[in-house]
This record gives sequence, structure tokens and C-alpha cells, in this order.
Amino acid sequence: MSVSRSADRTQAAGRIAGAAIIGHAVVIVGAGPTGLMLAGELRLAGVDVAIVERRVSQDLIGTRAGGLHARSIEILDQRGIADRFLGEGQAAQVAGFAWNRLDISDLPTRHPYGLALRQNRIERILADWASELGVPIYRGREVTAISQDEAGVDIDVSAGPPLRADYLVGCDGGRSLVRKAAGIDFPGWDPTTSCLIAEAEITEEPEWGLRRDDKGIHSFSRPEDGPVRIMVTERLTGPIGRSEPSLRDLSDALIAVHGTDYGIHTPTSISRFTDMARQAATYRDRRVLLAGDAAHVHSPVGGQGLNTGVQDAVNLGWKLAQVVKGTSPESLLDSYHAERHPVAARVLRNTMAQTVLLRHDDRIDALRDSVSELLRMDEPRRRFGAMMSGLDIRYDLGEGHPLLGRRMPDLDLVTRFGPLRMFSLLHGARAVLLNLGKPGGLDIAPWADRVQLVDADYAGAWELPALGAVASAAAVLVRPDGYVAWVGDRGQRGLVEALTTWFGPPAAV
Repeated sequence: MSVSRSADRTQAAGRIAGAAIIGHAVVIVGAGPTGLMLAGELRLAGVDVAIVERRVSQDLIGTRAGGLHARSIEILDQRGIADRFLGEGQAAQVAGFAWNRLDISDLPTRHPYGLALRQNRIERILADWASELGVPIYRGREVTAISQDEAGVDIDVSAGPPLRADYLVGCDGGRSLVRKAAGIDFPGWDPTTSCLIAEAEITEEPEWGLRRDDKGIHSFSRPEDGPVRIMVTERLTGPIGRSEPSLRDLSDALIAVHGTDYGIHTPTSISRFTDMARQAATYRDRRVLLAGDAAHVHSPVGGQGLNTGVQDAVNLGWKLAQVVKGTSPESLLDSYHAERHPVAARVLRNTMAQTVLLRHDDRIDALRDSVSELLRMDEPRRRFGAMMSGLDIRYDLGEGHPLLGRRMPDLDLVTRFGPLRMFSLLHGARAVLLNLGKPGGLDIAPWADRVQLVDADYAGAWELPALGAVASAAAVLVRPDGYVAWVGDRGQRGLVEALTTWFGPPAAV
């Protein structure tokens, strides 16, 4: 598929002599969960977007992320596609902190649980959704170089013609070429532990289940069908991650821990993860942006990586769409880093804390026992459960009502069209001004092309995870990502400023 969105981009592309340039408003590198979610968000906003993916198909070999947390399920519900995932996974209490299971069933959300679902299925469902929306994916092509100028970004790929985009988003993982090519620093902490995970056959019976000892964490499990799943901590003897692990590496690690490799053979996948924690110094360099693992990497403990990336995409998508379409100034993109960088920084901190608590040492065991005792208490359980599930995220939008900067609850509303859930109003990724006061009391005509004005009644309680009950609101401005940008009482004080900040200057009426 070849699309040229503007004459400027076509002329810029033509500067590459003899090349058949493919032009798009936005090019995303990487068709993992973050890239697919971002592509869907941009297409819902009517933006010309394409994905470049080095894999020739959506197939994903090996064990990766294993599920979705409550806030991610809410986000998918906001787009009307949550049932696609819920129908294939297993709802469960998956939130935890350092192996302490955190029951969130009493938190105020329509989805007080997580979803056990392998990443290959998550990707497949998101890829189907993106395809339905008309997103082209250039498969079997690896980005080899990028260069940006004032008008856009040139992208060289290993196969096929080069591409040109107004904006480029790197969703290409922890070793992101996009991040490196853009010269964005990736500071953080080097690994202190490393684990191999594999799927393979064995000839000897192991000790099944999960165990922890002075060498690390290890496990053997066998699903109903398929090979044995193995996790084993390996000795950290030098730089990690420069080469892919081999069957010999796996055998050596098993022997070091168990005294035998259990006759391991015929691996279908072997991969490595560490507790390295790094975060991009900035999520944006002019026309190049980062999301997902390209922007932050950390230990997989707590299962927060995929979820943080998907939520990056939903924060960025509508903002980038408005800038591409000329609705908002380019400065709106600065809010992406301002809001999402602190979220991932907290994820890095809590994963580092959990990694330490999982080590085997008498003193750390005593500390872990104390933390476990605290997390069995209701208040700490609810607070940590809200943190680990992403339900307590608050963007710093200033002082005001407790709702400001937080996720909008999925209220059961009564409208002139009948009963509606709040999340159903967000299916098209369009902002909503919810008026719960006198019908017709708010006038946003200059923004009517960007914001839906919905008059409704709501008679229930207002309650937020980790905070509890909060005062009711007469009006709420909800961004396309489901976060509250303005809360009103009986007037419009501050509404014009909020609308202009998030949705551009008023149009002539």
C-alpha cells in the first residue's frame, strides 16, 4: 500500500534519488502489542498509519508476557474490544507484589481482575483489530537507518523501498534501533540476575512447580499439550544479552542448579530475561517518539511490561493524531513524555524492589515476611493492588477534584438515548464532555467537531481505586484515553482553557 498524505512529504521523499518512496503520516516500527494498539488508535482518529515489522508473520515463538491487568482490560473496553480478549483468556486475580497475590475483587471497577492470556494470542487479536481498521503492515522488513528533518523522517528498510513519514514511533523493543538512531540515552541499572526460559522436551522427571533457592528462581511445568516449560536462573558471569542463548547455555544452567539437565532436547524456544532496568531519557526527539519496551525495560516480575506499553500507546495515539491533522500544536506531544515517563519510572522502582525481595537470604526472607504481612492488610492490599493493576495512575494536571488526571469510572448513565455505559461513549476514541447538570447548560460549539457533548443523569456513588469515595461532579471532560482533563461544578470555569489545551484552539462557528 502506497499513500502520500501531502505534497510536502512527496517532495521531501523525492530527494532520495531513484527510490520509490512509500509515504505515510505516521510509521510505527514494531508489530507487538504496543505498536498494534497505537496503530489502531491512530486509525480510529482517521490518520494514515503503517507498521514496519521484521517478522514475516504475527507468529510469536516462545514464552513472553502472560496476561492483562485490570486497567488494560478497561482500555480495551473503552474501545469496545475487551470481549475479544476475555473470550480467549481466563479471568483471574493476577496482580501481585513479590509473589504476594493481591486480590483486587473489591476495587471499584467493572473488571476487578486480570486476564491470563499468552502474548501470542494478545498480539493476534490486536493484529486482527488493526487489520479491520485498515492498517497496512510491511512484514519481513527491518529498519536499518532513520534520518529526520524539519518536515519528517526518512526510514531505510532491509527489504523493499524506503519510507517517509511525518512522524516515526519506535515500538521495537528494548534493543530499539529507532531509539539508538535518534541518539536518545537509555540510562538505568545493569542486570544483577539472569534467567533462561524455554520450551523443550526432557527425558528425566523433574521436580515440578516453582522453587526458590540461593541460586535464584526456577520452575518446571507441563501444559496439557506441548513441550515442558522451563525457567532457570543462570550465573551472571559477564555481559548479558549480546547473543541469543543456546541449548548448551540452558543445559549448563540446569546442571549448575539441579545437578542434571534432565536430558533436555528438542527446544522449540529459548530466551533470556534479566532484572536490567532502563528508561529512555526522553520519549520524543522532534519527530521521533518511543513507546513500550523501546522506552522502558525492567524485570518481568509483576507482569507490567506489556500493560505499560499498551497504555503508552493509548496516551500517545490521540495526541499524535491531533498534531498530524493540524488540530493541536506540536507542543501537545510534550505531554506524552510528561505523563508517561513518571508512570514507567514507578514501574522500574517497584520491579527493582520486588527483585530484591525474591532473593534467598535470611535477612531478605525476614523483610519479605514483613512485607507479606503488611500486604495481607486491607489498606496496603488495595493500594498495591491498584498500583500493580494500573488503576491508580494519575497524571499531574494540577490541583482540583480528585478525579482530575485519573481514569474516568465506567458509570452507568441515563441519557435521552437510553441507558449507556461511560466506556461505550469512548469506543470511537473521541473526547467526551459529560454534562450531569441541567441539559443544555454547557456550550462547546467551537469544539463540537472534536468533543462529544453528552447530557446524562447518574445517581450512583463516585468511587476511585485506592482513594475510595469522592465528591460527585456536575460535569467532566474525558480525554480519548479515558482520563479526566477537567471537572466542573455548576459553571464552565476553566473549561475553555482545558478544551484549548487538549483539543486545540476553538473553530469559527
